Amino acid sequence: MSTAYVRLQRLWYLHDDPLGLVLIPFAWIYAVVMRLRRLLYRLGVLRSHQINALVIVVGNIAVGGTGKTPLVIALAGYLSQLGWRPGIVCRGYGGKALHWPQQVRADSDPRMVGDEAVLMAQRTQCPVAASGRYRVKTARELIKYYDCNVIISDDGLQHLALQRDVEIALVDGARRHGNGRCLPAGPLREPLSRLSTVDMVVTTNTRADTVQGAELSMQLIAGPVVNVLDGERRAALSEFICAPVHAVAGIGNPARFFRMLEQAGLRPIPHAFPDHHDFTPADVEFDDELAVLMTEKDAVKCRRFARQQHWYVPVTAQLSDAFFDALQRSLPPVPDDRARRVADEVVA
Repeated sequence: MSTAYVRLQRLWYLHDDPLGLVLIPFAWIYAVVMRLRRLLYRLGVLRSHQINALVIVVGNIAVGGTGKTPLVIALAGYLSQLGWRPGIVCRGYGGKALHWPQQVRADSDPRMVGDEAVLMAQRTQCPVAASGRYRVKTARELIKYYDCNVIISDDGLQHLALQRDVEIALVDGARRHGNGRCLPAGPLREPLSRLSTVDMVVTTNTRADTVQGAELSMQLIAGPVVNVLDGERRAALSEFICAPVHAVAGIGNPARFFRMLEQAGLRPIPHAFPDHHDFTPADVEFDDELAVLMTEKDAVKCRRFARQQHWYVPVTAQLSDAFFDALQRSLPPVPDDRARRVADEVVA
């Protein structure tokens, strides 16, 4: 982990770096710019595009991981069960493709389309596309080519060019909003007042025994550990308690992964990397025979050079009943347009 990144974490979440005072004027300027940008979209000076599908945006106002990808995966599955036909649009952050948007399949190269995009394609049966800067165009292509009638926009809270029907903002239950300041003096992409404008605020990483009945909350539940080299090999997390393990995480909040392993009784040796890190073999090879546990997102990039001691820990979003109740209230009835089109084709 770079020294600059560590210092930012101290500045944003521990409040013990004097640099924070110096950066406050820049944070004020940033906040004004973000408010002005939203106003320009509201007034129509900047154009916001409507598409022929329901749009659900999942995002956050803070830099770093809050569990957006697991929530998107859970949403896609839930909507499919209700009879919707979801498609997922994501940024494709870290992808090096020359042309965007990019169709994403389970076997797509994460170096081209981004790690999160490939992970979502692997974990869902839904069409997934990495948009680059072209989120509106990408959403329309999913509707055209895959007959989607609901688009889930991953990390799309700040992409105001795409009109949305439902906004879901995630807040880390442990780190909350840090020092409450906007970038660069704090971790916020937008002022805290932005949360009052969204449809649902979901608190993540909250202990099960602290969740209240009406709280919109999400917990990340670890599943059986999977071998990166051979996906058929699985093991219970408890099988790794007997010896220390190397814990590798290149996500927005690596400490969350390390803490999850500790809570399961493991003794992790932490190796933190920046979010979307481009892993090399040297990053995950150590001079011992200990097991190496990593996140599922990191495993997507490490599979091509993995060895037998490399494992990943998949997580699943467990959402409160209150979340699903609130979501149901936000959704219109499932359209019966597919049956109508079939009837039209028969008549033709």
